[in-house]
Amino acid sequence: MQNKEKLNRLQEDNMTLGERLEIILPLLDERYGTDLHTYLEFNAQKPWQLLFSTILSAQCTDARVNLVTKDLFVKYPDLEAFARADLEEMEKDIHSIGFYHNKAKNLIGAARKLLSDYGGVLPSSVEDLTSLPGVGRKTANVVRGNVFGLPSIVVDTHVKRVSKCLGLTDQTDPVKVEYDLMEVLPEDHWILINLQGIALGREICKAPRPKCDGCFLHKGCRKWRLDHANG
Repeated sequence: MQNKEKLNRLQEDNMTLGERLEIILPLLDERYGTDLHTYLEFNAQKPWQLLFSTILSAQCTDARVNLVTKDLFVKYPDLEAFARADLEEMEKDIHSIGFYHNKAKNLIGAARKLLSDYGGVLPSSVEDLTSLPGVGRKTANVVRGNVFGLPSIVVDTHVKRVSKCLGLTDQTDPVKVEYDLMEVLPEDHWILINLQGIALGREICKAPRPKCDGCFLHKGCRKWRLDHANG
């Protein structure tokens, strides 16, 4: 079946969510690829760097974080250096990122806890990761997926918006969205939905003005269908 035929089928009201996903997921794969990667730069030999970069990325662009960590990880090359860092100096080092007071405190606190409680080894469980200062489920899942290769769904603003438009969830709370996506998506797309959702959100499904008519998935988009049904 050609892509045009598949897209036309998405408008059929009797399709189940599973049948719709059998069309939507391959189209996302085709458009954005299936290679796993992270937009945050880190040394794979020092996986804690991804944790720290993700802590810094809250309400900040990945590009800005990468710019700051390029020098930050040279100045503080290991967990021990972060653990003994001066708070005020750390704040100055990350000042351009925003929310630098709390983030500086969390970086130092996370380094100390990793050393004292985990022997300097990054844990893999959500429970252990979220016990670290500044780490919530989103940050934990970024680490689990990109460091340990564990199926994990990261719900950021793009993924939340795209998922709701496509009818994959009715929730607005990120944790509830995560659990909804875990229910409907195959595990091999748990990490991919974040990468593809970000790409789609940045390219087409933008807030507050999505380019719906130019979207390759618009016929499968609940928002587009509702908007056009209402004239």
